[in-house]
Amino acid sequence: MKIAVLSDVHDNLPNLDKALRRANGAGAEVMLFLGDFCAPFTLAQMAEGFSGPIHVVFGNNDGDLFLISRIASQHSHVTLHGQYAELEIGGRKLAMNHYPEIAKRVAESGVMDAVFSGHDHKRYVHQLGRTLWANPGEIMGRFGKPSIGLYDTVSGEFSHVDLAA
Repeated sequence: MKIAVLSDVHDNLPNLDKALRRANGAGAEVMLFLGDFCAPFTLAQMAEGFSGPIHVVFGNNDGDLFLISRIASQHSHVTLHGQYAELEIGGRKLAMNHYPEIAKRVAESGVMDAVFSGHDHKRYVHQLGRTLWANPGEIMGRFGKPSIGLYDTVSGEFSHVDLAA
C-alpha cells in the first residue's frame, strides 16, 4: 500500500492541488498530513481532493482549530489526531508528529516501523536502527522545492516527489 505524506501547506492552494494530483496519480490509498494548514479552507481542499483516509496532526500554524474541526466533521474520511498519532496501516506501525525533535526521539525508540515529521520544511529520510524517520518537505515552496513523500508499506521505502516535475 502506498501512503502519501504531506506537510506545511501554509495556504499555498496551487501547490496543494499539485500535491493532491501527485498523490492520486501515484496510487496513494491513505494520506498523512503533518501540520501547518494555516487556514481551515486548506483542509477542505485536501478532503475534497483525496478520497482515501486522511490522518492529521496539528502543527504550529493551524489557525482556527474550531473551524478545522468543523470542516473535518463534514468529511468522514478525515481524522484529526491532535499533536501526535500512532497508527497501524498496511501492517506497519507508524507515528506522526509535526516536530522533528519529537519524531526523532520516537524513531530512536525503535518501537515504530516509520515516523514522519514536518515543521522545518526540509526533505530528508533517515534510518535509525530499525525505524525509518522521514520529512516529506514542504508543499508551500518558500524554503525549498515543494514536495510530498510516498511511503510504501510493502517495501518500507520512502521517496520524495517534486511538485514542479
